[in-house]
Amino acid sequence: MSHHLVEADQLVHVYPDGTRALDGVSFTITHGESVAIIGANGAGKSTLLLHLNGVLLPSSGSVRIGHTPVTTATLGHIRRTVGLVFQNPDDQLFMPIVREDVAFGPRNLGFSGPELERCVMDALRQVDAIHLADKPPYNLSGGEKKRAAIAAVLAMSPDILVMDEPTSGLDPHARRQLIGLIREFQHTRIITSHDLDMVYDVCQRVIVLKDGRVAADGPAAAIFADKGLLEECRLEQPLRIQGCPVCGGRPC
Repeated sequence: MSHHLVEADQLVHVYPDGTRALDGVSFTITHGESVAIIGANGAGKSTLLLHLNGVLLPSSGSVRIGHTPVTTATLGHIRRTVGLVFQNPDDQLFMPIVREDVAFGPRNLGFSGPELERCVMDALRQVDAIHLADKPPYNLSGGEKKRAAIAAVLAMSPDILVMDEPTSGLDPHARRQLIGLIREFQHTRIITSHDLDMVYDVCQRVIVLKDGRVAADGPAAAIFADKGLLEECRLEQPLRIQGCPVCGGRPC
């Protein structure tokens, strides 16, 4: 499954104002891994994700999906392989009604008629959003927009699912559903989130970014047990493994 590899090699990104958001980031993610990229605000998480399907291109270094470099010439192939859910769903939803947003990608892949309708409804069903199909996105709540945006990506049947802050704006029920969906996804999952309890639930590996560099990369349990590392990177342990604030022991 080499075509599902995600590799960054000395990835650097400098914004036009001179901000060096990524500074030599390297890693390899293999098929089927569930990986979280965590860090404080400004660490470079969202910038990194935007490189994985070519929304941004490197200032230097490279990103490869399988053995295909992410370049302007390969964007069609890359975006069929890597499905990216943006942090802000308003950046993703642009059609008059949700059904059309979810259908946009599959239609461009050649789906039509009953086949397209099945694809759209299956994706909406996965995020419990069938009732949103004929609603305009601007009338939706933040959580509903998030579910519609996730459905629009799932409808493309990506081999690699990339999600930027997927639980932000979701109520507890929708959050639990999303956790189940991420667990059930059969291919590679790459997630950024400040919801570290969700990360602990769904990711076996964690990459920690600090000031645009990889500060740590390892098993989630080991990363979250290292309180010194987390404090240095302005992070905290997931609530479930923090000591009880009342008795000082393990969570009550």
